[in-house]
Amino acid sequence: MQLVIGARHITPHTIRRIAGGVEAVLKGDALRALLDSAFHGRGTIEILGGDLDRRRVEVTGIEMRGNDTRVTLICQGAAAALH
Repeated sequence: MQLVIGARHITPHTIRRIAGGVEAVLKGDALRALLDSAFHGRGTIEILGGDLDRRRVEVTGIEMRGNDTRVTLICQGAAAALH
């Protein structure tokens, strides 16, 4: 699975499915892109791939552990329609 943040495709360091969404470890530019989107409204965040494909998500948690930043992303509604 990847994250689509605005127009950027981001591959998390790790990503795992949790109830209602995913938990991902992001680093560097990937983390900055997510934070810009979540806190400054710079694009939507969606999941690409897996059973949550094309689902918008919202950041519901951020946890820092050593060099890792783990973010919790929970789905917001149905998958986007393909045109």
